[in-house]
Amino acid sequence: MKWTLSAAGLLFLLYPALRPWHDETTAAGAAASMGSTAWVLSHLFAMIGFILVPIALLQIHRTAAITFWVGAGLTLPYYGAEDFGLHAVAQQPNVLELAESVRYNPFAVTTFAIGLVTMGIAAVMVALELRTTAAIVFAAGFALFLPQFFTPPAARIAHGVLMVVGCVWLAWDSARSEAKDPQFAAA
Repeated sequence: MKWTLSAAGLLFLLYPALRPWHDETTAAGAAASMGSTAWVLSHLFAMIGFILVPIALLQIHRTAAITFWVGAGLTLPYYGAEDFGLHAVAQQPNVLELAESVRYNPFAVTTFAIGLVTMGIAAVMVALELRTTAAIVFAAGFALFLPQFFTPPAARIAHGVLMVVGCVWLAWDSARSEAKDPQFAAA
């Protein structure tokens, strides 16, 4: 569990740290960012992180794990479109128009937001159950996942740092608690 959650945290840091940050309000900037291999890899890192977290949560808080899986299930289709879809259209002359239609489709953006909020709720469930600083930092990272999209690149990278700290700290803190109390995972 500790390695799974730690790996998820590292992937959540790599996501904004390796993502290209060109001016996506211009066709050239959008093409440079979305058309790069770094775009595909960075978004894929986040998607894998969303898959790993609930696997780790099974040993910490089962109800939160299931809640997180629902949120991830609602979020991942949007990430797939953002990652692979925008990468595919990056070299089209109307890249900005296409990107906007992918990103702001009402159904897509709604399920994306509901999914991120649901994962935030699952993380808060963990914090309320464990009542540790590690769990609170973990919950803060997921509670801020949606709002961080409206911040500049430096803040999004700082959010990635918060994510790795929260995930790794919770992983190791929980492993220590589990070693002391074998009933720990029964929550």
